[in-house]
Amino acid sequence: MNWKIIVTILLFVVLGFCCNGCDVNPISGESRMNFISPEEEVEIGSKYAPEIEKEMGGRINDPQLQSYIDSVGQRIAAVSHKPNIKFSFAAVVDEQTNAFALPGGYVFITKGMLSKLSTEAQLAGILGHEITHVVASHSAVSMSREIGISVLLSAASATMNTPAGAETVANLTTQIIGMSYSRKDEVEADKTGMDYMYKAGYDPYGMIETMEILQSLNSGGQIEFFSTHPIPEHRREYLLEKISSDYPNLANLKKGGSEYETSVLKKLK
Repeated sequence: MNWKIIVTILLFVVLGFCCNGCDVNPISGESRMNFISPEEEVEIGSKYAPEIEKEMGGRINDPQLQSYIDSVGQRIAAVSHKPNIKFSFAAVVDEQTNAFALPGGYVFITKGMLSKLSTEAQLAGILGHEITHVVASHSAVSMSREIGISVLLSAASATMNTPAGAETVANLTTQIIGMSYSRKDEVEADKTGMDYMYKAGYDPYGMIETMEILQSLNSGGQIEFFSTHPIPEHRREYLLEKISSDYPNLANLKKGGSEYETSVLKKLK
């Protein structure tokens, strides 16, 4: 066979393989390699969400508080690039200062994080950031990179009735909680999360206030959120610049200090 024909065939095979693993980031519009289907994202999230809840001490036992957190999250998710994702928001008992997302729309925020905030807009900043990780599939790609999609799916399908199966899932759950994102993903989650909260009617300064609160508490390097969400040195600066350039009208945007005090802080005491 002519070598040119062989090269052409191989080229088509490679291109076909790449195209099957390509998708488009709905936020940036950039093409990227991603071999995880939306259906697999939902499967992974639904399988591991109960284990994450268990690992984080379970949900805070207050239906009104949970409803409040969910209502804020759903309000922001409704204006995202993928409003059809069935998001689930849960406040968990863990005292660490953390928030994280699973593929498929599962977002968790800890009691430790909630206790550090003071307004609904600050909560919206945290949830907007995590919603972006889901919408852009950052969570799925990060889990695939750090753990492996085949390992995640096979372990999720394994029975929990055996010691080996339970141990495998428990180990993977710990890895999922501690997974990190690229710097590019973090910048996108910051900027897009701020866009989402603004579109949902929240004061975008809430996100900056949240960062300032957490950074002031992180002098000893103990804030868990920063270990899984590396903070660029210029993060505050580029968000302040975004506010001045992209949001010409900040009047009548919600801060929600009294609502947060009543719905969250008083219930955590």
